Amino acid sequence: MATRRRGRRLLDKDQVRALFQKFQEDRSPDVREELTLAHESLAIYLARKFADRGEPLEDIIQVAQIGLLKAIDRYDPTRGIEFTTYATPTIVGEIKRHFRDKLWAIRVPRRLRELNYTLMRAIEELSQRLGRSPTIPEIAQFTGVDFEDVISALEVGRAYSLVSLDAETSDGDEEHSVSLLESVGDEDVALERLEDRATLDWALARLPERAQQIIRMRFFDDLSQAEIARRLGISQMHVSRILREALARLRALVSDRRSAPEEP
Repeated sequence: MATRRRGRRLLDKDQVRALFQKFQEDRSPDVREELTLAHESLAIYLARKFADRGEPLEDIIQVAQIGLLKAIDRYDPTRGIEFTTYATPTIVGEIKRHFRDKLWAIRVPRRLRELNYTLMRAIEELSQRLGRSPTIPEIAQFTGVDFEDVISALEVGRAYSLVSLDAETSDGDEEHSVSLLESVGDEDVALERLEDRATLDWALARLPERAQQIIRMRFFDDLSQAEIARRLGISQMHVSRILREALARLRALVSDRRSAPEEP
């Protein structure tokens, strides 16, 4: 089934996979652009998840597209991970870092904070007098503040609202509102381990079936060697030997795969 766009033509998964293989070989800017266009809908979709959180949607989409480009550049099709699975946490992480960096980087001078507070009170009073929102010249004339300073202080008001990490967002659902702090990300540990997990799965698949079974029972089901021996009807010593050999083989496979030179 065709799921991606390439110009006006849809691309199926095999065509997208072929593009990634070609990009892995020659790092062609043209192929990179094709891959970006093929997956731009994913970036837009994820960006919309962060709408109405103090930033224009267009800016968030641009950040998401940066995350998409990073995912394309880092993606290794030989790892056996679907690109969308790899790209999604990469893009979301980039968006969250954007919010984190913008929130933490803002430093509002005290003079402008106090002026903003004065202007807010003046705007409220003028609105009551005029029966409408006052214009910037009217605010400047009423307060005796220079036109440029009024603009600067009002801009501080917009920026200052971003500093409030306790501000709640509901995404249209007041019953499930969350604080903006919950949308601010740090380094995604799960993302960092994604390739490690894929490499481990690849290595595990190359072990004998009995070794795979014992590895899963020991480390995934958290069974003791004695419990494994009882379930499989073999001695605990036999379990210990298989486990020891399997772990040594896994370490060798993972080491060889990580040290293998990347294709140009």
